[in-house]
Amino acid sequence: MSLTVVAECLAAPGREDRLRTALEAMIEPSLEEPGCLAYRPYADPNRPARMVVVEEWAGPGALEEHFATPHFRHVEQVLGEILAEPMTIRRLVPAG
Repeated sequence: MSLTVVAECLAAPGREDRLRTALEAMIEPSLEEPGCLAYRPYADPNRPARMVVVEEWAGPGALEEHFATPHFRHVEQVLGEILAEPMTIRRLVPAG
């Protein structure tokens, strides 16, 4: 069963561009992972400091493998330095 992930990020003041750059750098390597079906960041037009990444994975195991990749570990460090609050990750499965 596929797994959809919604990851919400809020940049610290003045760190909005760095957040956008960090999340955009994750697109290509994430999409190259065998279990990644979709990976796309979105910006809130009313609040530039807020970005959301919508991801689709083949299943929970694929997401766990993603969390262990070098590119995820790197962005996790970067986000730790630039976010105003911890990232919120929601895991969703198809209803019904």
